Amino acid sequence: MADECSVLQEEEREALLSIYDGDEAFKEVSPTIYQYKYGEDDDNKSFLLEIEWHGNYPNEAPKINLDTFYNRHIVSSVKQNILDKIATEANHYLGESMTFTLFEFIKDISEELVAEQPTKEVIESMTKLTIDNDEDITKKVTVKKDHMSKAQKRKQWDRLDSKGDKPRGFDWIDVVKHLSQTGSSKVEIST
Repeated sequence: MADECSVLQEEEREALLSIYDGDEAFKEVSPTIYQYKYGEDDDNKSFLLEIEWHGNYPNEAPKINLDTFYNRHIVSSVKQNILDKIATEANHYLGESMTFTLFEFIKDISEELVAEQPTKEVIESMTKLTIDNDEDITKKVTVKKDHMSKAQKRKQWDRLDSKGDKPRGFDWIDVVKHLSQTGSSKVEIST
């Protein structure tokens, strides 16, 4: 039985490599682990699906993994929704090669699967609340700050004057230095 599964896996591996040859979204991590990326790189709704074959695959469903570093932005409810859809679909194809079918199934419904995913992370947001007597109250949501090293802080501190402002003329151009770098044009005056 395991021998039969390994023969089926080798055949499916060759088929996958020929089908996805040149497709940058597909990646063979190892002979039993395959990944497919859905969506654009900078899109908050993109995700990476990893399918891992075990000894009894395709007689049993493969292991589906969405816990890769690439998927750190995907909320858990969306991950669970994707996992549920794949598990249901995989049960239809037990005993058959199904990796290509699962990748294509998810490709067809990927937009529907990530519909609940927020479009962008909230970094800073100003919200106005109106109270009954028409007073506006502004509520500021916490801002994610960049963490700097000691050397970066020291360098930034050295650029400021005693009041914490940049010194006068910090962005002025040294005209003589600029002209020496660009070169001068020689003009002949004929009389």
